[in-house]
Amino acid sequence: MNSKNEDPTVDLSWKRYILPPVHKEGYPFIFCFGIATILLFMMGQVFFLFSWLGYLSLLLTIFTFYFFRNPERVTPQGESLIIAPADGIVSNIVEKVPPSEIDMGTDPLIRISIFMSVFNVHVNRCPVSGTIHKINYRPGKFISVQDKDSEDNEREEYSVITKNGIKVGFVQIAGLVARRIVSFVKEGDSLIAGERFGLIRFGSRLDVYLPKGIVPKVVLGQVAVAGETVLADLKGQQEAIRGEKQ
Repeated sequence: MNSKNEDPTVDLSWKRYILPPVHKEGYPFIFCFGIATILLFMMGQVFFLFSWLGYLSLLLTIFTFYFFRNPERVTPQGESLIIAPADGIVSNIVEKVPPSEIDMGTDPLIRISIFMSVFNVHVNRCPVSGTIHKINYRPGKFISVQDKDSEDNEREEYSVITKNGIKVGFVQIAGLVARRIVSFVKEGDSLIAGERFGLIRFGSRLDVYLPKGIVPKVVLGQVAVAGETVLADLKGQQEAIRGEKQ
């Protein structure tokens, strides 16, 4: 019999680590590399060099499978929590004015940046529960996003309004290797914290703009896990809003 703290639906087998689910965005890449691998090994029967290229293609196929992995996550419960939208390292915590297109005002807000290397899971998750208020796509360059503000990079900008009327902003930024930002949502969609909203292919960054007065619960260099790591807590601001309404 399972204890009350055990969830029988949680996969604790080896498949959780060796064969995680793969996002459908990765299927075309895996298929192409897989076909190339088979052809190269077949051609290697005639010319030895093709066998070596086949091994290289096999490695690329395995890496692509690994890159597009889409594991299940367990999101902490609490409507006031802001959750990490991406796997990676907290690379920057600064005050910046959020993009005007997402309607979060003109005052500087704390921005938490999470840098994703090519080895991180690249499926992104909504940091709070609420309704998508604004989405803005901005075309741009593909340069390193690890240590710079990268204002010229391609990006997708979002703001979400919680049921208490608080806005939280977040931005997908394409990096040096990334070549496409993929969004699964549109303005007006309702999401819950930890729900998948998009992905970025091959190395990038996620920025989260905290509402005014909210203090981060993470530090520079900390490892963030999408859908699980708590970045901040809106509790104080939610209570203030309730007090104003009363």
